[in-house]
Amino acid sequence: MISDPAAFEHYRNTANEKTTLPRLVLGTGIVVLFWAATTVVVLLGGTYAFFAWRTAQGAAAPAGGMQGFLASPVGILTALASFAGIWIGLWIAMRWVHGEKLSALLGNSRRISRSGFAKGLTAVLVTSLVSEVLLYLMQPEIARGSIALSSWLLFLIPILALTFLQTSSEEVLFRGYLLRGLAYRFRSPLIWALLPGLLFTSLHWSPSSSAAINASVLASIAAFALLLTLVVYATGNLGAALGAHLGNNLTGFLLISHQESYNSFALFTARPLEGPGWATSDAVLIAMIGIACSLLTILLLLHPRSPLRVSAEPADGTKAT
Repeated sequence: MISDPAAFEHYRNTANEKTTLPRLVLGTGIVVLFWAATTVVVLLGGTYAFFAWRTAQGAAAPAGGMQGFLASPVGILTALASFAGIWIGLWIAMRWVHGEKLSALLGNSRRISRSGFAKGLTAVLVTSLVSEVLLYLMQPEIARGSIALSSWLLFLIPILALTFLQTSSEEVLFRGYLLRGLAYRFRSPLIWALLPGLLFTSLHWSPSSSAAINASVLASIAAFALLLTLVVYATGNLGAALGAHLGNNLTGFLLISHQESYNSFALFTARPLEGPGWATSDAVLIAMIGIACSLLTILLLLHPRSPLRVSAEPADGTKAT
């Protein structure tokens, strides 16, 4: 389905001679440092401000301290805002370590492909619907979420904006900075595709879930990471990957949540994956559904006859739309 790698070859070669392995390690360290620092500042500051505001209003503080705060709607928004640290770290790394503009990571045109973004978003929304139907047939436990429709509409724009902040920062880091930098130094996809994918997947380990559920979720995330890598390879642009990642996370945040700690804004809630009682057979089915839906998304975005097929960005980047 990917017959011409010219777009990706140009994308990988847009890196300059300062894209060495030691500099990539240094740049990644800078990103992690600013991500961690921003997370600490935002979460501690947000928690203190929230508790102070609740006290001033004469209301009881949420149970569980910081964990209780993070499970609240304001806490979720605060946690999403912490991903700004990745963007700050990437800007510093690109500017001072590699001597490049941050926009170089977006694609050959140095802009996000609007058509690729729209197609990636649409494809994942379609396959997310398929996934939810299959999960419902497997475990028909869906309830109306606690948020009122008026509140859901009120928070819709902030959630959209902050979810885009989160997903875009991850894509520019894992499918942009790391993938492009490693591809410039190494020809083998076992290095430039596998290493960022494994790192991205490992960050989704949940200590509150069972080993079987963790394995199933990580398998699904690995398949999704493969999808994101393939569309960057096919297009030489992050647009489709950005849209796909945004569509995936918005489904969980706003429509049907499968995580108890992130269900404050969801219209509906399903049985939480971190909860007890999941059998190994359930975990296997969850993994199969996740992998199958990622493969279906790949077909929608890369098959020659698909109406959502993404286009390779020209080497000169003149037609990014």
